[in-house]
Amino acid sequence: MIATTLLPVAATRPGDATPADLERRYGAANYHPLPVTLQRGAGVWLFDTAGRRHLDMMSAYSAVSFGHGHPALVRVLTEQAERLAVTSRAFHTDRLGPFLRAVCETTGMAKALPMNTGAEAVETAVKAARKWAYKVKRVPEGRAEIIVAAGNFAGRTTTIIGFSSEAQYRDGFGPFAPGFVSVPFGDAGALEAAITSNTAAFLVEPIQGEAGIIVPPAGYLARAREICTRHGILLICDEVQTGLGRTGAVLACDHEGIRPDGLVLGKALGGGLLPVSAFLATEEVMAQFTPGDHGSTFGGNPLAAAVGEAALDLLVRERLSERARVRGDELLAKLRAIDHPGVVEVRGKGLLIGVEIDPAFASARAVCEGLLARGVLSKDTHGTVVRFAPPLVVESEHVDLAVEALAETLRSLDRRVA
Repeated sequence: MIATTLLPVAATRPGDATPADLERRYGAANYHPLPVTLQRGAGVWLFDTAGRRHLDMMSAYSAVSFGHGHPALVRVLTEQAERLAVTSRAFHTDRLGPFLRAVCETTGMAKALPMNTGAEAVETAVKAARKWAYKVKRVPEGRAEIIVAAGNFAGRTTTIIGFSSEAQYRDGFGPFAPGFVSVPFGDAGALEAAITSNTAAFLVEPIQGEAGIIVPPAGYLARAREICTRHGILLICDEVQTGLGRTGAVLACDHEGIRPDGLVLGKALGGGLLPVSAFLATEEVMAQFTPGDHGSTFGGNPLAAAVGEAALDLLVRERLSERARVRGDELLAKLRAIDHPGVVEVRGKGLLIGVEIDPAFASARAVCEGLLARGVLSKDTHGTVVRFAPPLVVESEHVDLAVEALAETLRSLDRRVA
């Protein structure tokens, strides 16, 4: 038996400890948050424990696309929670069927399999692609391969980090599952060259978010669709971050008029209130699942289904994809109008925009800290890119506030460098 030492209660509950202190004392150090403690949210605004108001330009990585505490979504959440929340999939419920219909009709896909997190939905896509390869394409058992793009980010499970090209995500967590082949993102020729008789699918983000808001060349997805069709492999689009209006269309793949064989949704599907995700696919792909093959205790629960259906209704009714396109074009233009040598590039689509900062000038973290001081919340990725991805309900006045805060931050950093 391993001996343990219990600290006195008084020693673990100091009266002057802040919430952030308690996080550091009792939590794993797997995040490096900005120095602000948030307490309340409303629309595009977040309020900290000191009562200061901040403009949210992160949307929890697109999970809060509808804004914080949208009244219609909170009402559905509350009413459903009072009636029925979780039963497991051992029984039918009155909420799951309508949710599945809504997500399929909204995306143009045939069938959906509900999960909770985006990573779970990606794992579901991997399982579906492999089983389809063995049962339909007749790939020899144990030899199915899935092609992925370098720079991808699909979650943190051991399978997913195994096909990541980011060294830190993999460091210390192996061994990893085989069966994945990586090709450069945006290179259709490399995709085609990597296909073999054992290839099951190509899994790709239409725009790479965590990699730094990397937009592929125009026509890339359409070319990938043609290649996959011609070679008899599945095209699976990971739209956990780009889906449901974020890029100015319901799906990012809509910009090129293509329909994938498999689709992964998450984040915004939960309305910013709880984790809801889904893997959607063609009839043929989804037919490979039979009772007992796959499941989730919480996946498709009545609470999640009710909120997910309401979020999809809100997306269409409030024309949020169109709003994202208009506000996104405005934000992109105004960010590009900032004439500063510290800005290397501004790129993105809709309300998913990255501002790349020259590391010789400053770190993206320093820029985010400067934005925080001016009442704007964002977070860097890879130390060089600042995200600008507000809730889709953002208005022009909020765009101006964010752009001016960035300009002021860059000028302030100029003085620090000098």
